[in-house]
Amino acid sequence: MRRIHAIACPLLTAAALALALPAAAAEYPSRPVRAVVPLTPASGADIAGRIVGRQLQEIWKQTVVIDNRPGAGGQIGTQIVVRAAPDGHTLLVQSSSHAVNPAIYRNLPYDSTKDLVDVACLGSTPYVMITAPAGPYRPLKTLIEAARTKPGEVAFASAGIGTSTHITGEYLAQTAGVKLLHVPFKGSNEAIGDVVAGRVAFYMAPISTAIGLIRENRLAVLGVASPKRIGMLPNVPTIAEQGLAGFEMDVWFGTWAPAATPRPVLQKLASDIRAALDTRELREQYAKLGMEPTTLFLGDFTRFVRAEMSKYQQVVKRADIQPM
Repeated sequence: MRRIHAIACPLLTAAALALALPAAAAEYPSRPVRAVVPLTPASGADIAGRIVGRQLQEIWKQTVVIDNRPGAGGQIGTQIVVRAAPDGHTLLVQSSSHAVNPAIYRNLPYDSTKDLVDVACLGSTPYVMITAPAGPYRPLKTLIEAARTKPGEVAFASAGIGTSTHITGEYLAQTAGVKLLHVPFKGSNEAIGDVVAGRVAFYMAPISTAIGLIRENRLAVLGVASPKRIGMLPNVPTIAEQGLAGFEMDVWFGTWAPAATPRPVLQKLASDIRAALDTRELREQYAKLGMEPTTLFLGDFTRFVRAEMSKYQQVVKRADIQPM
C-alpha cells in the first residue's frame, strides 16, 4: 500500500472539478450504471466495487448494478466494457490483474492502454499467505524448506492463470529461490476452498477475501506481504521478516471506462468516486476488511497502472512464464 500512496499526487478537489463540468456532464449519470467485474463474486474487486457502488448510489440517486463476468483471466468482462457505449454508464471494476494480463496473454482482444481510460483507484489491501490450520507447512520456513527438497511439488493456488494472485505466488517463489507447482482455479472462493481442505499448500489472498475464515480459525496465516505488521493481525509476522527480505506485494482495485468516454464525464465520475471514498461509512467498511482508500485519479492513476504493468512484466519474465 505504501507504493500506491507514494505515487499519488495532489489533485483538484471534488468541488473544483465539479465547477469545470458542462451541464450535460453534471447530469451524469442519467440512468443506472453497470459495473462489470470480470471476476467471481466475493473476489477483492467485487467487494470493493460493491462498497463503492453503494456510496455512489447515494450520491447519484441512481442504481449501480454489479455484473460479475468472470473468465479468461478477466478478458471476458473487460471486453464487454471495451465494446460498451462510451457514455460512463458501463464501467469496469478490476484488480491488479488488469496490469498483469498484458504480460500473460500474447493476443488480448483489446489494448489495455488504448481501449480503456484509467479513472480511479478504489483502494488496496495487503496479501496474506494462507494455509490450512492443520497443514504440514507451518511456519513459513517449513514450506520453503519443503519446496527446496521437492522442487515443483509444493502446490499453491491462484484465482486463475494470469491473475494477480498467480503472479504474487510466482514472485514469492522467485524471492525464495524455489520452484512451486501452480494450481489455477476459477476464482478466489474455489482457491480458498482447496486451501481449507488442505489440497494445496497455500494461497496469496487479498486479506479482504480471507479475513472472515481467518477469524473463524478455518485458515491460518503464514505471513503478510506488507512492509510491516498490520493491525488486524498483529501477531502475524511479515513475509520479509521471515527471511524473504524485500518481499512486499499488495492488491489494488480500480475502475475504467471505454476509451471514447467524454472528458467531462470522466471528470464527473472521478469527482464522485473521490467523494464516495471520503465517506465515513466507506472508510469504516474498508477498515473492517483491511482495505485502504487511495488518492489516484485519471492521469495519476494512469501513471501508476503503467508502472504496475512494467513491474509485472519483469516478474513474468523472471518466472519464465510463457505468454499464452
